[in-house]
Amino acid sequence: MGSKTWWRAAGIRAIKTMAQTAIAMIGTCVVLSEVDWKVVASAAVLSGILSLLTSVAGLPEVDLLEGAELTMDDIEEEDIQP
Repeated sequence: MGSKTWWRAAGIRAIKTMAQTAIAMIGTCVVLSEVDWKVVASAAVLSGILSLLTSVAGLPEVDLLEGAELTMDDIEEEDIQP
């Protein structure tokens, strides 16, 4: 869990989760001026924290890398299943 590869993979997942949460929160408003940006930021940060905590249970891409002695650059996006 403490390896550089794990932190990189977990960070990428957390950032993607945060972006998806922000998009979902913004998409619930009819007009952009109605977006409560503090709520969007809060929800995005919370989702990022939860993503990191969930990653503690294991990351398939890290397990794949450690078993095959590959680098993140060797793995295609399609090879990683959520």
